[in-house]
Amino acid sequence: MTTKLTFRGTGDSQGVPRVYCDCRICDEARSSEGINRRLRSALQIDMPDAGVTWIDCGPDWGRQMEAAGLRTIDRMLITHAHFDHIGGLPEWYDVCRWSKTRGIAYSPSEVIEEIRSRFPWLTSMIDFRPFDEPILIGAWRVRAWRVNHGKNGYSYAFRFDHSVSGYSWVYCSDAIDLTEEQQEPLRGADLLILGTSFFKEPFPRETRSLYDVHEALELFEQWKPKQAFLTHMSHDIDIAKDGYLPSHVHYSKTGMTIEINE
Repeated sequence: MTTKLTFRGTGDSQGVPRVYCDCRICDEARSSEGINRRLRSALQIDMPDAGVTWIDCGPDWGRQMEAAGLRTIDRMLITHAHFDHIGGLPEWYDVCRWSKTRGIAYSPSEVIEEIRSRFPWLTSMIDFRPFDEPILIGAWRVRAWRVNHGKNGYSYAFRFDHSVSGYSWVYCSDAIDLTEEQQEPLRGADLLILGTSFFKEPFPRETRSLYDVHEALELFEQWKPKQAFLTHMSHDIDIAKDGYLPSHVHYSKTGMTIEINE
């Protein structure tokens, strides 16, 4: 059996192209080819024994669902309550309302409280379930842990461990300056998906919220993932220029699918 991971969004909080910007990468993203066109970060997970799981529900969720050819999902995992990760929840609510179904969303309790404070009506159609302890999704044991998000506070990362094959993969879209304890679940994963907004970020450390590509490559030497993909990318990164990356590290691309043989 095969679990499939599909990148439905690979962009940062503004996506690419940025409305205000005429840089080379934004202009390329506007072209008919547009390999740098990026919606807000989201991941679709197809499991043979557990249906469709979706990570994060940003404001591009409806367009991403159309691209996936989906009308419904089985569950949502939410990393944190920033708009680029939850801005699509009211749209999902309307999908549930009109289709007379209930959505299921898992997230740590403090994230759920933030979501409820902003969108209190969502709970009438979406069940928000605390994700403070590991859960089972099909044959995958999934755990969430809190990670530093720099000036933007905190986020959560997710680690998936297969109960039979032992294969492990991690999704950590928004993080910087992780403590040793926060880094531990990232070590030795078969697959690691990490957010890197810039190739080499020029701004003061205290203003930043994600690692850049240079920092990620240094950390990969310590964490030793067998394979790594970079996501949550700004208009500073041109994915056509990937010659700098080692052979086991890749830029994620919209619609790209990774197959995990269980």
